[in-house]
This record gives sequence, C-alpha cells and structure tokens, in this order.
Amino acid sequence: MTATKTDVPVTAAGGEPPKDTGPERSARKERLSGLVQQHGALAVLVIVSLVASFGFDSFATGDNVSNMATSSAFLAIVALGMTFVIITGGIDLSVGSLFALGGVLAAWGSRHGTPAALLLPLVVCGGIGVVNGLLVARSRLAPFIVTLAAMLGARGLMLALTDEGAETYLIGKGSFLAELGQGTTFGIGNPVWITLALFAAGAVVLRRTRFGQHVYAVGGNEDAAALMGAPVARTKILVYTLSGLLAGLAGALNAAWLASGVTILGNGMELEAISAVVIGGTLLTGGLGFVSGSLVGVLLLKVIQNVINQIGSLDSSYQQVVSGAFLAVVVVAQTWLGRRRQLL
Repeated sequence: MTATKTDVPVTAAGGEPPKDTGPERSARKERLSGLVQQHGALAVLVIVSLVASFGFDSFATGDNVSNMATSSAFLAIVALGMTFVIITGGIDLSVGSLFALGGVLAAWGSRHGTPAALLLPLVVCGGIGVVNGLLVARSRLAPFIVTLAAMLGARGLMLALTDEGAETYLIGKGSFLAELGQGTTFGIGNPVWITLALFAAGAVVLRRTRFGQHVYAVGGNEDAAALMGAPVARTKILVYTLSGLLAGLAGALNAAWLASGVTILGNGMELEAISAVVIGGTLLTGGLGFVSGSLVGVLLLKVIQNVINQIGSLDSSYQQVVSGAFLAVVVVAQTWLGRRRQLL
C-alpha cells in the first residue's frame, strides 16, 4: 500500500498555519492614508502651535489667541461654503467680492435697522450664488468662468455703491449689529460662536442628510449620481447658493466687527478659502471632503501668518510665500495618498 499526500498546510513553529496578511496589510495602509488625509493638517497645526508657544512669549496670550480666533471666523465662514462647492467638483472665485459686497450692504442697510443690515447682504449675495449655480448646472458652463464673471460683477456693484470706494458707510455704536460683531459671550467673541454653530450645522448636513449624500455623489461621479436618481442640477444650484449666502454673512459680520463697510477687503480671500479647504483634506477633484478639516485649514493659515508677524524681521509678503508653498506640498501629498489608496 502506498502513502498518499494530503492537502494539509505546512504549520508554522507555533503549530498554526501561517496567515495571509496581504489583505490586512492593505487595509491598514488604506486606513492610515485616510487618517493622514483627514487629520494631517490638525497634527501640523498642533505642532506649529506648540513650537510657537515656546518660541514667542506673546503667542499663547489670551489677547493674541482671541484676536486670531475672531479674525479666523470670517474666513472660516467663507471656507465652509467653499467646502460644499469643491466637494461637488466645482470652484467659486466670487466669494472674495461677495464678502466685500456683503460688508458694504450691511453697513449701508444698518441705517434702516439690524434686520435690513443682515437680510440685504444675504438676499443680494445669495441671489448672485443662485445665478452662479444656474449657469453652472443648467447651462453647463465652466464654474471657473462663471464665478470669475460674478467676482468682477460683485466688485463693480460694490464700487458703484461706494462711489468708487470714496464713501464708507459706518455702523452706529451700541446697535445690535455692532454688538453682534464686537461683543463677547463667556469671554469669546460672538463671531466665533456663530462660526462654530455654522460648522456644526454644516457637518450634520454634509454627513447626516440626503443633500449631503448628493453632494458627495455629484463630486464623486456626476454621471453615476444622475443614474442613481440624485438631483445633480439642484445640488449644484444649492451649493453655489450656500456659498454666496455664507460669503455675504461673513462680510456682514466683518463689517459689524469693524463698525464700517470697508471696500478694500476681500481681495484674494477666494484663494485663501480654497487653500484652507484643500489643506483641510478636501480633494480639488471633488467627492471627498471634511467640514472640520476646512476649519483646521483656516486656523493653520492664521497661525502661520501670526508666527510670521511674531518674528518681526520678515515682511508680510512672506505669509503668501509660506502659504503657497504649504498648499503645494499638501496638494502633492493628497495626490500621492489618493493614488496609493487606489492601488491598495
């Protein structure tokens, strides 16, 4: 009788068959890539803040932290709307001009009371956002061209209202609008509380509602989203409307904080908002993004700017150099991580 071979696997030294760790290793790498993409900016923010706290005596003071938080609030509100737009695969270059226009409209409307001062920028800037969305969604025009035209138009409207910038509308002291921008609650500026509330609401909408699912679906694959029954055109219109509303609100709050509608504000804010959103982990190609990451991106940009100001010997132009270099590194890292996740 001859002995037959069996299919029993060769056991390891411990008596158990070796495990196939390939899929598990790939899953771990994918999770690690996702964590780096989502929380990498937060880790950098913590490190930079710690180094600055030990390197500069005035960095971690209450006044400096409060000023950074309040000044970050207005950009953060704009970045919140930009997050929704970029997740759908779009872009909104008009937010800087809408921010300036919202501030001027709020200061001009404050002569007729706080409700008018708040509603006027929301209606006008939100209306411009609706037009952007309609042209992008219904006419299928490129978002870059549409929002660039809106940027120029909004800036021109703002200059027309202020006689080419020669007239500055003021907000009266003691009004509810001034208190909304300059007052504090529990030692924290009111604009900061408003920003936190908006981001909490934005996170819930993006992660827990059908509209949020449509936003991700449209950015991931527009054709597939349409086949699944997602309202692609309506979703695009809503995100551009939201972006316009938030830009106008941020401008109104900034005007309340400064007690005037300053016409020179908002230049380059659209690029800052895009930078903050991308640094926070949102892909420029759409389909992936985080509201919390955009907030972290704004804070990181403001901390870097504050550190450069703390150094004193560097010109303010270095802020743009550092921000641009940091953004380039983040985009390269995002592209690399995205390709690795596709290969895993």
